[in-house]
Amino acid sequence: GVWKHSKSEGHDDYGLLVSEKARKYAIVNELNEPVSLKDGSTVLQFETRFQNGLECGGAYLKYLRPQEAGWKAKLFDNESPYSIMFGPDKCGATNKVHFILKHKNPKSGEYVEHHLKYPPSVPSDKLTHVYTAILKPDNEVRILIDGEEKKKANFFSADDFEPPLIPAKTIPDPDDKKPEDWDERAKIPDPNAVKPDDWDEDAPMEIEDEEAVKPEGWLDDEPEEVDDPEATKPEDWDDEEDGEWEAPKIDNPKCETAPGCGEWKRPMKMNPAYKGKWSAPLIDNPNYKGIWKPQEIPNPDYFELDKPDFEPIAAVGIEIWTMQDGILFDNILIAKNDKVAESYRETTWKPKFEVEKEKQKAEDESTDSDGLSGVQKKVFDVLYKVADIPFLSEYKLQILVNPSEILFLF
Repeated sequence: GVWKHSKSEGHDDYGLLVSEKARKYAIVNELNEPVSLKDGSTVLQFETRFQNGLECGGAYLKYLRPQEAGWKAKLFDNESPYSIMFGPDKCGATNKVHFILKHKNPKSGEYVEHHLKYPPSVPSDKLTHVYTAILKPDNEVRILIDGEEKKKANFFSADDFEPPLIPAKTIPDPDDKKPEDWDERAKIPDPNAVKPDDWDEDAPMEIEDEEAVKPEGWLDDEPEEVDDPEATKPEDWDDEEDGEWEAPKIDNPKCETAPGCGEWKRPMKMNPAYKGKWSAPLIDNPNYKGIWKPQEIPNPDYFELDKPDFEPIAAVGIEIWTMQDGILFDNILIAKNDKVAESYRETTWKPKFEVEKEKQKAEDESTDSDGLSGVQKKVFDVLYKVADIPFLSEYKLQILVNPSEILFLF
């Protein structure tokens, strides 16, 4: 897919644009220095806008490990090792803001993906939204959308991450086997029960209602349907080829006012003598031992951690597949102070968002009155696509206002 450096619709602000449908996209930007996630808080924040909506595609960022992990910027792809993956993903039943931590297992040395359970869903409109992940020194992560907290989780909680970062202390013994005489039946048929002598298993479920009386005015000799008196044989009907012509049937008009037509039969009713097949009643099983489970043994893969062993962030990349074009990324920020991220939301995201909301409101009102919003949108599309220029032409902004607070801004 072709990236473009393009204006956001309705603004003078430029962003990184997904310009073609049904494509894979990859682009990466290396930081001047790796960012450590082990000291204090770290804030990951970026804006994205689905200018043409999002039915099937990703719009997330990958925060990559240093190149010693085995990747090259020019060969950046889905195999490039990352520390964190964060952002929207929507397709079919998938609708979530991913937060995935790739954590090194200290025992096996392997990197394992740990997915945030029950992540927030992706906003479904075409407005600019800002996504924020705040990693706290108390092992907590907070996920914000448009500055509003949508999820709070603990890295060491098995309720928050799947699989959990710290394995269970014990596991079921894989060599333990259920004894052959283990009885898991809580209830059993009473072996002393005997079918009553008057139990008739052959009695039918329904019988004729002998007390029923044919309604007065029932038309026994009238059929429920009659030939349509207004139907005529088509002129081109050939009896030899088409067979004998028969008029189509219609509901008998005489039956409309009568209680019924045709042969009257007594209705059926439930048979009071019906009992069905007899079976012995259930009683508590005296040999019941419960549901068998293998015994627990110490987990050989168990380990303890005081803090996650975060890998540093050496680059920020976008590596996605999407069926939609018009996805715009902007204001990618890494900071050590969530007040800095909040300030950027107030000064860069919120003004755009308010303008877009007002424009959307006006379009909705216009649609209700004269349906012109579709025409207006096409005009805006043409105007802003005219301004497209080659991506990153004199546009690579690296700001180091305060190294202790802002680490990366694009």
